[in-house]
Amino acid sequence: MPIDYRKYPKNWKTEIRPAILERANNCCESCGVKNYSLINRNGNGLHDFRYAPDGSELDALIGFGYKFIKIILTISHTDHDITNNEYSNLKALCQKCHLNHDKHHHAKNARETRENKKGVIKLDL
Repeated sequence: MPIDYRKYPKNWKTEIRPAILERANNCCESCGVKNYSLINRNGNGLHDFRYAPDGSELDALIGFGYKFIKIILTISHTDHDITNNEYSNLKALCQKCHLNHDKHHHAKNARETRENKKGVIKLDL
């Protein structure tokens, strides 16, 4: 899901995000993968190329069916509240870990959207 920077403080890109990445040593705080590393996902699991081979070696690996994903770390609000920008509430996560962290939150939102479209009325008992 694309980020809408209008909902974030003006110093998000210049101060907050860089500070969280520095605190995390530029690595995912869940799985440890380094920012901007190349990951191979070819059905045999993940292979981390932290020390990426040069272009010719990558071309050869791609020829054997390897598909590379460039890791870009994201910043997660652990409580899912994008207005809570306390550093203790923010975590540097890779895309996979961020999606995993948010999966229950996304499922709840999707369920509420489906129910609203169907006209389901919730009763508070």
